[in-house]
Amino acid sequence: MESKDVKGGPKGEDVKEAERAIAFLKKEKVSWLALQFVDILGGLQNITSPADQVSVDDIIKGFGKLDGSSIKGFKEIHESDMLMVADPKTLVLLPWFTDEHKTARMFVNIYEGFSRQRFSRDSRAIAQNADGYAAKMGYDTTYWGPELEFFVFDSVKLLPSPIAVRDSWAGCGYAIESSEAPWSTEGGKTSTIKFKEGYYPAPPHDSLLDYRNEACRILRDNFNIILDAHHHEVATAGQCEINMKYDTMVAMADKVVTCKYVLRMVASRMGKICTFMPKPIFGDNASGMHVHQSLWNKGKNAFYDPNDKYAEISQTGRYYIGGLLEHARALCAITNPTTNSYRRLVPGYEAPVFIAWSRNNRSANVRIPMYHKGHEKTKRVEYRTPDPSANIYLAQAAMELAGLDGIKKKIDPGSPCDEDIYKLNPLQRKNFGIKELPGSLMESLEALVSDMEFLAPAFPKDLLEKFIDMKTEEHLQGAIRPTPYEFYQYLEI
Repeated sequence: MESKDVKGGPKGEDVKEAERAIAFLKKEKVSWLALQFVDILGGLQNITSPADQVSVDDIIKGFGKLDGSSIKGFKEIHESDMLMVADPKTLVLLPWFTDEHKTARMFVNIYEGFSRQRFSRDSRAIAQNADGYAAKMGYDTTYWGPELEFFVFDSVKLLPSPIAVRDSWAGCGYAIESSEAPWSTEGGKTSTIKFKEGYYPAPPHDSLLDYRNEACRILRDNFNIILDAHHHEVATAGQCEINMKYDTMVAMADKVVTCKYVLRMVASRMGKICTFMPKPIFGDNASGMHVHQSLWNKGKNAFYDPNDKYAEISQTGRYYIGGLLEHARALCAITNPTTNSYRRLVPGYEAPVFIAWSRNNRSANVRIPMYHKGHEKTKRVEYRTPDPSANIYLAQAAMELAGLDGIKKKIDPGSPCDEDIYKLNPLQRKNFGIKELPGSLMESLEALVSDMEFLAPAFPKDLLEKFIDMKTEEHLQGAIRPTPYEFYQYLEI
């Protein structure tokens, strides 16, 4: 079901989808139906209803069970009643709940109670609206392919306790344990992965092959998600990557949310912890989320030009890149939305720090992959700035709007930079016209405040204001607390 006002009554196809969903629940003897959505920061929310009490009317008209004042960034207490309208296309069985607790899941779209208008801060609506804007500009299909990086640890302990870490009254710290890590306390190990040497090792050094195999089996068999590959990533202590086959805007965002859910569930059931925190380990690579993207119309890739000698990239593709570069600093507030995100965006760890484009070059934040020649299907733009802490619905929508703004205004991306940008001195970078990404969450929020007009076609003003308020407070709460390193650095000052 697409983003729409539901006051006008159900359409014929909506009724058929709802009826098929009810028939599925009965055929599979499902006991419980989990309704899922994300809050404004991308956190997965879940409410479960008895499946035998769910009707076609519930699926079409909405479940009136949501207190919006209890969800981050949604509503105030005096305006809290909201509807959840299920999307039957997302109905699947959850593999962890069987027998008398057999459970199915559907994603929902969020609507205002009583007025039945689409909720302006529903992340799924933002992604749907962005794709609708692309269609108005002449691109009937957009494809997305985020690369999810993450860490799987044996344990993470907050010292001396989580409450003490939160309030930091008498000192605090953390301890990460991983059997792969050089600092592991396990004796007799033969599978240590050194810093920055974790890319593609075979078992036994890659201790998480079974974990990834199981997670990917579930994604394939239970959620019908097509996977390209999975592997250990560069960092020690269990850094991994999973790549899913590209899909359209909302479908891909749903898959990313599902993938995170599955990865966390499988880790938990194996006694481990999966985290999408961008930079958990000092001195080693962090987790990014490189996002591949392309625009299509009537089966033709708008980014492909076989006559372009540099990268077979069309003028439309160049303008799209120009939009990404033009708005890169503002985009960071949405694509890199945590204080920890800016521990990643530093030189020396393969993360893009500079605003530039190139073919092949992984030191630029916009890259044109060049694996194949003369291959329209795979021609795409890779935006390397984002990390997996982002709300994927908002992040993809914001990137698309930035690129479309580049097309609309014919923004020239300038000349590509095929040098290792990390090795260029400031004067050389200036000559290339290369600017830097923000160095902190606060800096990115300031950039967004001064450059948010390009988001107007899909992002309501109230959503951006609430997001900026929440993230400003997040920055403040991190800034006012002393850290363990400050004690190491300043205790004897």
